[in-house]
Amino acid sequence: MSLIPDCESQFQRMHAASRREPPLDEVGRKALLRALRQCLCHARADLFAAVSQDFGCRSAQETLLTEVLPLMLIIHNALRNLASWMRPRRRGVALEFRPARNRLIWEPKGVVLIISPWNYPLNLVLGPLVAALAAGNRVVIKPSELSPATSDVLKRHLEATLGPDRVTVATGGVEVSHALCCLPFDHIFFTGSTAVGREIMRLASVKLTPVTLELGGKAPVIVHQDAELTTAARRIARGKLINAGQTCIAPDYVLIPAQ
Repeated sequence: MSLIPDCESQFQRMHAASRREPPLDEVGRKALLRALRQCLCHARADLFAAVSQDFGCRSAQETLLTEVLPLMLIIHNALRNLASWMRPRRRGVALEFRPARNRLIWEPKGVVLIISPWNYPLNLVLGPLVAALAAGNRVVIKPSELSPATSDVLKRHLEATLGPDRVTVATGGVEVSHALCCLPFDHIFFTGSTAVGREIMRLASVKLTPVTLELGGKAPVIVHQDAELTTAARRIARGKLINAGQTCIAPDYVLIPAQ
């Protein structure tokens, strides 16, 4: 049976719930973030093995340092700042509307779609997920079809821990991503190539869905004349070679300004 009808029916249930039920308060959002942190701890061995399987070989230490530990810091930061983020903000009032008062009240968008690439199959999935949950949204995640083992582990653990009514993982190929982008999500977050980003924006435009695109770019390194070259070379090589060079901030070229 195709996964696309299943994805669509699950989206419809989440969409209806986001309109029917009141948004989670600070306590509820923090509970989800703590549950996600606990899920990462409990599923760590499964995730390390799945990432290594998808990559052909990737050490558990590298996955821990480049993905899991940064995610723990992201969750910690969200828990520490959530109350401040949710607090209403006062805004000024034009003279003709006084003595009225204005307040900016933050509300969840509803149901968010996260489409992630393969090179960091945990960090680039769960980082945006933390933001979406902290904002009170329900989330559908579409991981890359190039990391199927990791996607399966994420689906099993995230849905069991957070509940499929709050977080659903849609696995499958490009056709699933295409079908999801045609649904009336309240926001789409995509990390990946410029070409795919253009296609996602085109599909989302039909429903006027807001889109956040984190696309590829260049990361030059500037080495000044007074730099300690041995230290600079070691650090540049480390940044370039981590994760086999598949990192968006890996140095693309080195510039040494002329005197």
